[in-house]
Amino acid sequence: MEVKIPESWKNKLSDEFEKPYFTNLVDFVKKEYKQHTVFPPGKEIFNAFDHCAFDQVKVVIIGQDPYHGPGQANGLCFSVRDGVRKPPSLLNIFKEINSDLGKEIPASGNLERWAEQGVLLLNATLTVRASTPGSHQNKGWEEFTDAVIKSISENRKGVVFLLWGAYAQKKGAIINNDKHLVLKSAHPSPFAAHRGFFGNQHFSKTNEYLRSRGEKEIDW
Repeated sequence: MEVKIPESWKNKLSDEFEKPYFTNLVDFVKKEYKQHTVFPPGKEIFNAFDHCAFDQVKVVIIGQDPYHGPGQANGLCFSVRDGVRKPPSLLNIFKEINSDLGKEIPASGNLERWAEQGVLLLNATLTVRASTPGSHQNKGWEEFTDAVIKSISENRKGVVFLLWGAYAQKKGAIINNDKHLVLKSAHPSPFAAHRGFFGNQHFSKTNEYLRSRGEKEIDW
């Protein structure tokens, strides 16, 4: 099956595109876009991959669902478009960066600038029906994004995985801890951030690790 995803990823994931689950997933997603309002826009479904080539991945952040409100989702987990109000979890991420690194909270919640530096902002589920969180879960996306994580774990070395919350930590169980740095904490949502996300210093720890490997750190 022909999937519009950059060659660097296609080379690693082509086997997935031929599996029955992926064929069924594509049929489901196409039907959803025809019959309902679905986010992100179709051309942005693989935005995380478009902005971050396989061999350039330095950091992986795992989210769950795209935002389901109008104009929010842009295909990158936790990210919103320029000019869109920052959701609470994203605001808490910026607050921790401010506390950890002393960086000002930016005006825009668009995280494309992170992706361009090698941060793969991967949602477990890449599409969602408007105003219906979880509506595209258990349709095949999770199997596909598991394959993405597995491929990075097996074929790369020295990647930082940021696993925030129980869902991301369970999904990250397949990561080889001997080859990569895996950092875990509570989720940045308002319900959990005070239980260990604030103060996790994941951003400075990530940069310290990258520096130790002779790599350019991330400008968070």
